[in-house]
Amino acid sequence: MSTLRGKGIRDERVLRAMEAIPRDIFLPPESRAEAYRDGPLPIGEGQTISQPYIVARMTELLEPVATDRVLEIGAGCGYQTAILCKLVAHVYAVERIPALARQARRHLRELGISNVTIRSFDGTYGWLRHAPFAGILAAAVGPEIPGPWLEQLSPNGRLVLPVEIEDDQRLLRIRRAREGGFVREDFGAVRFVPLIGWHGFS
Repeated sequence: MSTLRGKGIRDERVLRAMEAIPRDIFLPPESRAEAYRDGPLPIGEGQTISQPYIVARMTELLEPVATDRVLEIGAGCGYQTAILCKLVAHVYAVERIPALARQARRHLRELGISNVTIRSFDGTYGWLRHAPFAGILAAAVGPEIPGPWLEQLSPNGRLVLPVEIEDDQRLLRIRRAREGGFVREDFGAVRFVPLIGWHGFS
């Protein structure tokens, strides 16, 4: 975890969660030798597992609390999901690709993680049945911030996501103010796979 500290990750709970979850089991056999390299790696179906720094950074920006219920959009192979499960009460994870959703469930079962619900559908709609959420984290970049995600944030809820802005991808945190409205912060350039869905790219 010294690499993450060196890159500015300060939240000790996040660092401990990153240390506790083995990244290699989430990867196909041919990629496991590179599991702890700080870069994205393919997981099949044209998707990638984010680099450890980005996982830690987005998790830290989410400001997870042990009592939170969190929505994750783009669960992929379940690595980010597992990190979140170490930090909050329950994670509701959406993965558009059924084969990856099945992979994620299997990996989380292998780790004995049970405070998670994973489904496969268009995550750009959020998950109204379980809303509101204290945090929403998205691991795919869209052309705008999906309205349903904003609507499903609880007061003081945090939404962390990449958004395409003027041909650049920016990592944003949107906070729902208790008195109404939203506060937006920009944390710099990133690179993610596209968000596919009704409120994303077609």
